[in-house]
Amino acid sequence: MVTYAFTVPRAPAASALLLRPWFATLVASTAVDRLSCVSLGVIAERDFVVQLAGEGRPIALARANAALSRVDLLCETAGASIFAVLLSRNHPLTCVRLSCAVSLCSLPLLFFLGGAMNRLADGILDRSASAGPAPLERPGRHGSAAVGKAWETIRHGWTEYLRQPVLPASLAYVLVCFNVALAPGALMTTFLIHLGVSASVLGAFGGSSAVVGILATFVTPYLVKELGILKAGAAGLVAQSALLGAAVVVFVTGPVSRRGALFAFLGFIVASRLGHMAYSVIGLQVVQTGNPMGKAKLIGATEIAVASLAELAMMAVAVVAGDAAHFGCLAALSAASVAAAACLFCAWLANPTDDLRRLFPC
Repeated sequence: MVTYAFTVPRAPAASALLLRPWFATLVASTAVDRLSCVSLGVIAERDFVVQLAGEGRPIALARANAALSRVDLLCETAGASIFAVLLSRNHPLTCVRLSCAVSLCSLPLLFFLGGAMNRLADGILDRSASAGPAPLERPGRHGSAAVGKAWETIRHGWTEYLRQPVLPASLAYVLVCFNVALAPGALMTTFLIHLGVSASVLGAFGGSSAVVGILATFVTPYLVKELGILKAGAAGLVAQSALLGAAVVVFVTGPVSRRGALFAFLGFIVASRLGHMAYSVIGLQVVQTGNPMGKAKLIGATEIAVASLAELAMMAVAVVAGDAAHFGCLAALSAASVAAAACLFCAWLANPTDDLRRLFPC
């Protein structure tokens, strides 16, 4: 579809582009790719790693989660860097074709590694599947039964999600996902380009954010060991909230078009990635530990859906805002959401329930 898009005349307006069939097909294929990535992530992070680490081993689970996040960041950074080098030397269409070829070649490898992962772990995923609840049977035709099962699964997922004993930790993660402005992403890149920032500064910002994120994956197991998992999570959220608050103060008090203010603004955002990645790993472990294995995949999938809705809501606000002059409001909303997450988690930690004391005795 991307190759075809390069061969057709450009659309005169965005509305005309949205109505073209090839664009709808491209969006649908991207959605399928994202769904497959989410399903694989839920299976690996919410089920497989937890069973391998074993119950009652928080340090081992923290190290496993940190290793997964570290490899993910390294691959993402390496892939983006290689693609940037290729893009600087070749036509964009050539780079897209190469990327598609790599994806097609990696698909059989993914199937092989998935089976090998299960075999090396003595069929641990097979035991997980057999231990899960039996699917609900619905009368009627096959189509209506499938719809009924899907609706029942969604409803059951939301029910279990709201009943989980570690709901505040999950909601804190969802609130962190509202931060789409003060993070290395599309909105920040668009804003920096609007300011006329050079490509080298953009690259340094993205690269340093990735390096700090990777550093956080090494620091997180140490924090869990020294502070305990809950206090380590609170430390990560408080640090991220304080640094993003400082970034907003710099943005409001001085024009970030000036070099010094810009570097201070970006520096606080880069430093905040340490707390962000730390809580991403720790929050995941809290949800992993606080829910039984039979419900881990269902609750994890629901949490990812809620987090995606949070990101979508903030993107909708950004679309409505439109002008780059409103970026300060988006930045303030992003910082406020992280501050709310820190307050929620700390309040939950300060007023522990019986379930919290039972799950995390230290």
